[in-house]
Amino acid sequence: MFMNIHEADIIKQLNEHPFVNQRILAESTGYSLGTVNHSIKSLVSDGYLDKDYSLTSKARETFKNSRPRNAIILAAGFGMRMVPINMTTPKAMLEVNNERLIERMIGQLHESGIDDITVVVGFMKESFEYLIDKYNVKLIVNPEYSRKNNLCSLLLAVDDISDTYIIPSDIWCRYNPFSKHELYSWYMVSDKEDPESEVRVNRKRELVRVALAEKGNSMIGISYLTRNDAKVIRENIMDAASSGLHDNDFWEIALYQSDRMMIPARLVAGRDVLEINTYEQLREVDENSDQLQSDALDLIANVFHTDPGQVVDISVLKKGMTNRSFLFTVGSKKYIMRIPGEGTDMLIDRRHEARVFETISGRGLCDDPVYINPANGYKITAYLDGVRVCDPGDLSDVRICMKKLKKFHDMKLVVDHRFDIFGQIDFYENLWAGRPSVYEDYKQTKEHVLKLKGFIDSMDKELCLTHIDAVPDNFLFYKTDEKAEEEVQLTDWEYSGMQDPHVDIAMFAIYSLYDREEVDRLIDMYFEDGCDHMTRLKIYAYISACGLLWSNWCEYKSGFGVEFGEYSLRQYRYAKDYYRYLADERVPGLK
Repeated sequence: MFMNIHEADIIKQLNEHPFVNQRILAESTGYSLGTVNHSIKSLVSDGYLDKDYSLTSKARETFKNSRPRNAIILAAGFGMRMVPINMTTPKAMLEVNNERLIERMIGQLHESGIDDITVVVGFMKESFEYLIDKYNVKLIVNPEYSRKNNLCSLLLAVDDISDTYIIPSDIWCRYNPFSKHELYSWYMVSDKEDPESEVRVNRKRELVRVALAEKGNSMIGISYLTRNDAKVIRENIMDAASSGLHDNDFWEIALYQSDRMMIPARLVAGRDVLEINTYEQLREVDENSDQLQSDALDLIANVFHTDPGQVVDISVLKKGMTNRSFLFTVGSKKYIMRIPGEGTDMLIDRRHEARVFETISGRGLCDDPVYINPANGYKITAYLDGVRVCDPGDLSDVRICMKKLKKFHDMKLVVDHRFDIFGQIDFYENLWAGRPSVYEDYKQTKEHVLKLKGFIDSMDKELCLTHIDAVPDNFLFYKTDEKAEEEVQLTDWEYSGMQDPHVDIAMFAIYSLYDREEVDRLIDMYFEDGCDHMTRLKIYAYISACGLLWSNWCEYKSGFGVEFGEYSLRQYRYAKDYYRYLADERVPGLK
């Protein structure tokens, strides 16, 4: 087929609706009258239309060979921006006007004669199983959905891309966006501007990259790839995925050639095709949706004596290792709500946490919670504007944090529960439910670490309330106003309990991934008057023990699809390396 895009759109319109006049054809295609006239002349000249502007046998043969073959729906991701309802409902299963997004999409594909449908799933994959029987779809499970973006998902179905629709699962289309015939490849964008978009449509219907601070066309994400274009794009997908450099990228990276996409834009009205990324977008599309019901939103409304509809500006915060949190506004004030993450109920005693907050309340250590539920761990705190976390590479930041930590320890606060490091090592291991460690020498490493208990117990120490999770990310720097000096507070007191306060130094060091020289420097910052040799060795012992503790913790969380990359590997190294340092120091009982 040698026709251009304008001609292809016009002949497709004529295939669906008989010719009346050029003006109606211009209105239906969105092209100027001049473009329509010029295209019709070319189509007649090339033998696709006869003198009455009816399709010729050549045109009918072209349409016969231009049928879409299949569709791939990408539905593996968390949908983190859908807080607070994403923990129980994948985005594809959200309902608009009592119809699930993915079922509406499958129905529209069926209407267009496309029955070969593959759905790539990951998060809450079991929710999609019924689609196999109801719609005869194929499911592909992406086991890496939690740590890679949808390029990885599409890679799993890459061999099926040829005359194919590629579809995100969070799209609601007012009208059927699919067709029984597609004459060229395209990528769908909206006429709405979007500051987060990477592309804009130029006059040639090309999608070119936007410049910095420039708004582009909202990227809908539905795409069609003909078999000719698919060959190149399949290779691009495999090359990008195999490089290891694009784990966090969307699959669209495979469409780019220099500063533009290699396929043209399909421009649609923003009111007709909506990407439902957030709770508030769902509320705008269907304010009566049953899935807007959220115990978190109801709780917020009750705490602030308002209506759930007045809880606005909902946005996800960075997913933490333990929790999911989101920002919201009530009235003119911003707050953060914490919702415990997967498996957290096995890791943290929320009643202990609530008692810790009772103990530290009003002491300037943290922002006191507006609300905390000791049963389920839901917590609401005021939002600090302009907050930043400690930079473990900035010595000035670290000194301030150690000073704050020492001041907290010197308060000698007391609670009625203890954080037992060695008990927790066993506890986290037991949560593996009989699954062996991923580390070949785990048994020997654990035996070594347990030998440190005798040395630690032999040391004099004064127990007090200890943060336990006193890592750089939990030291928050902020200003009460622009002219004020920075203040610092500690957040995330979930693991806090009675313990040797020097454990907090070890925790700060291992989370920062410090080497031995940096660890010694940290210890010297905390002990401004100097640290004796045996206390330093005791902190080394805590580094080893806590390294194994958090390594076991990471192994447990990995069973929920949560991965920590280098962090988990380095924690295990701390367990081994600092045992060896202590053995070299001839600590009794070690060898």
